[in-house]
Amino acid sequence: MTERFPRSNKYNPEWLVAGCSGGANPLWLTEWLTSAVDLRPGMRILDLGCGRALSSIFLCREFEVEVWAADLWFSASENLQRVLDAGAEHRVHPIHCDARSLAFDNDFFDAIISIDSFPYYGTDDLYLNYVLRFVKPGGQIAIAGAGLMREIEDSVP
Repeated sequence: MTERFPRSNKYNPEWLVAGCSGGANPLWLTEWLTSAVDLRPGMRILDLGCGRALSSIFLCREFEVEVWAADLWFSASENLQRVLDAGAEHRVHPIHCDARSLAFDNDFFDAIISIDSFPYYGTDDLYLNYVLRFVKPGGQIAIAGAGLMREIEDSVP
């Protein structure tokens, strides 16, 4: 727990540890990222590369948005059980899909959020142009990953 992330502090640490899919805390990353994203109740959000859907549940609960929790490596059935256990089944929709082959209508989402997963699917030079079609005009794409907190000012160590 840290004072820097008051929203994340409301979640059970055991639930968080059980649902982490990597080394970074997905709730802290999501809370940090959403401080720079305009999310309003009822918005449609694609949580791309959601892992075990903790960030999706967090987005639903904290911002009252509807979330498509998309991941290739983690089971949509297991994520659905996690969503059901969290009481978020009406606004979080787990799906199993490849981020490079999405089956959504153009302009479907108000925002696309990627928490610590973008390097796994977004390295193609054309990927951002591809995924942009799924965001409404004026929508947002927000990406967070664990790493540096500030620019390296001198030579790279």
